[in-house]
Amino acid sequence: MADFLSEATSLFEYTRALRRDFHMHPELGFREVRTGGIVAGELEALGLEVTKGMGKTGVVGFLEGAKPGPTLLLRFDMDALPIREETGAEYASQNEGVMHACGHDGHTSIGLTVAKILHAHRNELAGNIKFCFQPSEEGTNGEEMGGAETMMKDGVLDTPRVDMTLSLHLWNEQPLGWVNVANGPVMAGAEHFKIRITGKGGHGALPHTTIDPVVAAAQVISAAQNIVSRNVPALGTAVVSFTMIHGGTAFNVIPPDVELEGTIRTFDPAVREIVLKRFDEIVRGVGASMGCEVEMKVKRLTPALIYAEHITAKVQET
Repeated sequence: MADFLSEATSLFEYTRALRRDFHMHPELGFREVRTGGIVAGELEALGLEVTKGMGKTGVVGFLEGAKPGPTLLLRFDMDALPIREETGAEYASQNEGVMHACGHDGHTSIGLTVAKILHAHRNELAGNIKFCFQPSEEGTNGEEMGGAETMMKDGVLDTPRVDMTLSLHLWNEQPLGWVNVANGPVMAGAEHFKIRITGKGGHGALPHTTIDPVVAAAQVISAAQNIVSRNVPALGTAVVSFTMIHGGTAFNVIPPDVELEGTIRTFDPAVREIVLKRFDEIVRGVGASMGCEVEMKVKRLTPALIYAEHITAKVQET
């Protein structure tokens, strides 16, 4: 049997150099032009069949094994986050306001290293490998769909049809060398909500002449926190996070409206249904009780990632 760990160790300098380069040049979702170009170049250098522009800026490399068998898709995400880096690392981001803070620089580097290793064993492969480098995992970045759905729409799972998929995610909270392969839901499904609460603006010294959307927004945020503690079963789990609040232009003026944004995360479809129902009821109900009008959009970004038991068992065996 091949000693893949030794082969990966021998390629460590290659992997680290790629990762630090990607880290210095992060790109947001659907803008991974430089990253995708490097990925395509590395895959083409191996002699793989490469498809560019899959899902806008995604890249797919196809490795055909010497023997017939299933087609396995290995997925690695490439995009960064709109965060200002303050690590002080010598390879810190050179793109102001953008940072690889979620490990996708590592994922992409690992993917290219795995491609090198499996290409070296292509004559031993019974089946095919699709190396899928996905754009825009961190939401939709202004588009209708995220990177995974966009690539699927463009046919990443077809010709040849994909039989199974594997992916990974770095986890900095765990010690070096820790690996977890689990059954069931492992990454939460995500929603993105936008809320506009409209009242009646006026002077800050005359609040009785206004319908204050700031106070209404505060009540909405506070009430929504009860969803997880009072509506989700004790053995279930969910997250409701308000991450943006915008309203007002002066210290002494009550604004006419306030905008809120945030995210909801769930693992279980039944829990998701409960959370979304109660979120809608609370936001609209609390807003109305404060005399405000409420506009709300909740957009599903991605369903929960649920591992298939038989595939998980195969990975655990090896």
